[in-house]
Amino acid sequence: MDVEHASIADLWNRVTGTQPDPPWWLVVLVGAVALAAVLHGPTWRVARNTVTIAHEGGHALIALVTGRKLDGIKLHSDTSGVTVSRGKPHGPGMIFTAMAGYTTPPLLGLFFALLLAAGRITLMLWFTLALLAGMLVMIRNAYGALSVVATGAVVFLVSWFGSAEVQAGFAYLAAWFLLLAATRPVIELQRMRTRHMAPSSDADQLAHLTGVPGLAWVTLFGATALVALLAGGTLLFPDVSLHLPTLPGQ
Repeated sequence: MDVEHASIADLWNRVTGTQPDPPWWLVVLVGAVALAAVLHGPTWRVARNTVTIAHEGGHALIALVTGRKLDGIKLHSDTSGVTVSRGKPHGPGMIFTAMAGYTTPPLLGLFFALLLAAGRITLMLWFTLALLAGMLVMIRNAYGALSVVATGAVVFLVSWFGSAEVQAGFAYLAAWFLLLAATRPVIELQRMRTRHMAPSSDADQLAHLTGVPGLAWVTLFGATALVALLAGGTLLFPDVSLHLPTLPGQ
């Protein structure tokens, strides 16, 4: 699309319109790339930043929805993050805010899978841009701002200048990655808890708020990630039989 002559109607139609499904091999290929990014340690240490963005964004969104005052978000180079909100130190608002961190990446991946299954590739990319723009307003450190801006820049460049196949590959890669990556932070969380290295983790905060053991919350986080992966994977994975040639006599 010509950026200089694009009208509001053109932009709206482009964002809300449907796009054809990508080739089945592309969906499988980017799924394999996403899995490799999760399993390969050096790649994971970089790619995990996107999971942290979703994690802290989930805390922030639920804090606002439940009426808490959001003071800001910080993202760090070690892929950790912190979201600070003010309000009652107990009660449903605080509980749901604490729950949101580990459950947001898989649920966001599942939502992306729903959009992609409906052919809304561009909408998924621009929805991501809107989320990142909203989060950028609340970032309170330089590294966090750089991470969000860099991520948003990549998404924008792909969505605006990429070919249909490039956009589809990138969108499916993002959805696959969130679905596949959501379990690893939960495993890392429990490993740190067993070593007494995360006394103020989300699970332990929830244990303090509710009286339910931290391990139960870790189990809930893991179950959410696995259910989202199964449901989202079913939506994303192509029906290869539809693309295979029909043999004579069949």
